[in-house]
Amino acid sequence: MKLDALFQNPTALPTAPKVVDELISSFDKASVSTEDIAKKLSADPVLSAKLLRLANSAYYHVSRSIGTVEDAVLMLGFVTVRTLVISSGLVSGFKTVPGLDLKQFWRYSLHTAVAAKWIAKKTKENTDLAFTIGMMHAIGQLVIHSAMPEQAMELDKIAGPLDSRRIDAEQASFGYCYADVGAELAARWKFPPLFSESISAFPDPLSREPFNKLAAIVSLAAWRARVFEHSLSADEIEACYPTELAAAVGLADGALIDDMPPPDELSAGLEEMFR
Repeated sequence: MKLDALFQNPTALPTAPKVVDELISSFDKASVSTEDIAKKLSADPVLSAKLLRLANSAYYHVSRSIGTVEDAVLMLGFVTVRTLVISSGLVSGFKTVPGLDLKQFWRYSLHTAVAAKWIAKKTKENTDLAFTIGMMHAIGQLVIHSAMPEQAMELDKIAGPLDSRRIDAEQASFGYCYADVGAELAARWKFPPLFSESISAFPDPLSREPFNKLAAIVSLAAWRARVFEHSLSADEIEACYPTELAAAVGLADGALIDDMPPPDELSAGLEEMFR
């Protein structure tokens, strides 16, 4: 199935909640009325409840209980709330996907997001963008599994959805990979071009001109999340450590293992996103 045809399939495309659309468009606006956004968020009981659970979770260590969406925006800031709501909206957009363990998929995506945020902070990049792109980087997998479940599940037997060889297997079978699909989805959802560019480039950032640092950060974060997911041994880690890419973003040698806390520690409290 060609990439265009993939997106003609009505089962493949989730619909983002309306307020998520509005939050996406806020990336391009110089000023946003946070009261307006809070009001619209409050009108969506599912997202509001999820946002309040997240805002009160261990992850944010807030000093007092947050009881309303307005409180959440005031305490956490608009950018953080936007990141959380968009991420939660992505999760709730896909209820079931043939052949995919969604719980594992979103855990891996969250681990990529928190690892990307950690790397972005170390390398002085935008941490909220790194988190959101990290959360979205593999979303093309969901579209592929939804639109052509038989072919996707055949491929799963060769290289599973979280296998590092998956991208090459998809490229060989379909002529594109889940990063291409995710980049197209980000464009169709009207995210700023940086999202599509970073998702498209993350499989091999060093081959792209000009160098996209956010794509490199997400690539490193995805590697770290896979290491954790597959419980790789020290020897296995050493054999596949992305030394050149880590150096390209300015990380010290070995920092992804020696300095970075494990992804489940970095994400503690954010599991509320999946409830």
